[in-house]
Amino acid sequence: MTDLGIPCAPERLAVFLDFDGTLADIVDHPDDVHLPPKTAESLARLESRTSGAVAIVTGRPIAQIDALVAPLILPVAGVHGMSRRSFDGTLHNTKHDATLFAEAQARLTRLHLDLSDTMIEVKPASVAFHYRRRPDLAGSIAEKIHDVLGDLEGLDILHGKMVVEVKAGHAHKGDAIRAFMAEKPFAGRVPLFAGDDVTDEFGFAAMREFDGIAIKIGPGETAAGWRADDPDQFRIWLDRLAVFA
Repeated sequence: MTDLGIPCAPERLAVFLDFDGTLADIVDHPDDVHLPPKTAESLARLESRTSGAVAIVTGRPIAQIDALVAPLILPVAGVHGMSRRSFDGTLHNTKHDATLFAEAQARLTRLHLDLSDTMIEVKPASVAFHYRRRPDLAGSIAEKIHDVLGDLEGLDILHGKMVVEVKAGHAHKGDAIRAFMAEKPFAGRVPLFAGDDVTDEFGFAAMREFDGIAIKIGPGETAAGWRADDPDQFRIWLDRLAVFA
C-alpha cells in the first residue's frame, strides 16, 4: 500500500466506503459475505469521531448493508447510487422505467437459465448477473448480455468483478458522493473514498472535484492516488485511522 500515513484527523474527514472487496472479502455467493468484527468496531469508532460522516457506497441494496453492519445505522448509497439514505434518514430514489426493467429482468433470467452456474441478483431497478463460478465466461459474457439487451434503450450496464450490473436508470457512485457532500455532516469536510472495482472509478473521479483522498483496493488501472494490495491491508489502515489521536 502507498503509505498514506494518516492524511488528517478523522474529525475532518467525510468517509465513503465500498463494501464488497473493501470492507468485506469477496466470496462466491453474495449472501455469504460478512463484516469482520474488528472492522465493525472501527466503523463504529469512526462514525462517532466524525460525528456521523461515514457512509457506505455500494452496489448492494440499502437493506442488505443495514443487516451487515447492524447494530450500526449508517448513511448508505445502494445499487450504485440508484438509492440513497441521507444522515437524517431521508430516502432518495432515482426514477426508472418499470416496464423497461421488467423486460430486462426477464431476458437476463432466460440467459442465466441457459448458462449453468451463473446467478442473477434482482435489486431495486437493477439486476446483477454473477458469473464468479464460470470464469470461462469472462471473455464472452459482456457480448452475450449486450446482444440480449441490445434493442432496449435507457439501460445502464456496468461491468465489475465477475458481475455485470444492468440498471434501468442512470446513476453511479460519484453522483451519490456528490449528493452526500452537499449535506450535513459531510459538507465542508475532506472526503475519502475507498473501493476495489471498476464501478468505483466514478467515486474516485468525484474525489478529484473535492481535493479528496481516493484509495484503490487491489490491482488494475485506476484514477485513485493511493492503493492497498487487498482488503486485509486496507482494513488494517482503517483500524489505524479509527484510533488516530
